[in-house]
Amino acid sequence: MKKVKKIILIAAACVLAAVIFVIMPVLTVMVYDDNFGGRYETAEWMAYSVSDFEGLQVEECTFASNKGQLLAGYRYYKENQEIKGVVVLAHGLGGGGHNTYMDVADYFTSHGYLVFAYDITGNDKSEGDAIEGLPQGVIDLDYALRYVKQADAYKDLPIVLFGHSWGGYSVGNVLNCHPDVKAAVLVAGFDRSTELFEQQGRTLIGSGIKPFMPYVALYERLKFGKYAGYSAMDGFAASDAGIMIIHSKDDTTVLPENGYDKFYAVYGGDARFCFIEYEDRGHNYVYYSDAARQYHDQLNKDYTAYVEANGGQYSAELKAAFMGENLDKSRCYEFDDALMERISAFYDSYCAGF
Repeated sequence: MKKVKKIILIAAACVLAAVIFVIMPVLTVMVYDDNFGGRYETAEWMAYSVSDFEGLQVEECTFASNKGQLLAGYRYYKENQEIKGVVVLAHGLGGGGHNTYMDVADYFTSHGYLVFAYDITGNDKSEGDAIEGLPQGVIDLDYALRYVKQADAYKDLPIVLFGHSWGGYSVGNVLNCHPDVKAAVLVAGFDRSTELFEQQGRTLIGSGIKPFMPYVALYERLKFGKYAGYSAMDGFAASDAGIMIIHSKDDTTVLPENGYDKFYAVYGGDARFCFIEYEDRGHNYVYYSDAARQYHDQLNKDYTAYVEANGGQYSAELKAAFMGENLDKSRCYEFDDALMERISAFYDSYCAGF
């Protein structure tokens, strides 16, 4: 009987070892690639054109990133503008490339800055069959900054960064590679890629995500090398850049505990840092006005009613039809002018003397 029990225990141990060393890594790769294995394109109804903004001009270019894939870059400017520096703009995840941040580019070009934006690998006009993973955002921003630093259009200009969500994470992390950046604004950003992956995993399988995390970290290290080991906290420590952190307490896409709270705990009393926290601006509306958020909420209610009146099945085609008829971008994306002025003044303070 003891021998049988021993055999059973050995068999159980072998099964457990198989799960840990074979099945878990395979499942991790499958889940990771399912999340990051596709491209993102900006929906036509969301897309801006430079003609939407008075006097805004754009010059397109391409530059190579880490595997030779060509990324689409965009130099935004206005004729005869005062030039204080260049804002490099890092976009968020899920809606395509930089296009839906063109209003931000227009704002800063109207306040004395050139703006360089780009589409991350696997987004809009950039090459790549997939976005690959969150650290790819840091890689592409690193290569964008290398391009900016050698381009004649930006020669000797002070460089500042603006990033939202994935872009906020990228902006903080890239300071590990470019500590000479003058200032960086992180809107709804986060510290580490693995922390956000774990946060999103908890919403799906609860604490069951925990055993996967060592494999996620290993897989990212294999895919992205040193970039997977970076954190925004390390970037802050490596740089003398001015840092502005903007977040909303009700953000469920990036919980404050993975960004704002973590940063504030260490740097809350540091004069180099500016912290701005809101109560009810969510994730995508942090720098837009109260009126814009109210308009957006009503638009969503109207869209839900529209879907119910047209069969009750949500689809990209149905949404495009509704938004094409009803979306007023000037109302839906009206800036919080006071906040944008604070950001512009923050940049000015670190670019003074150019």
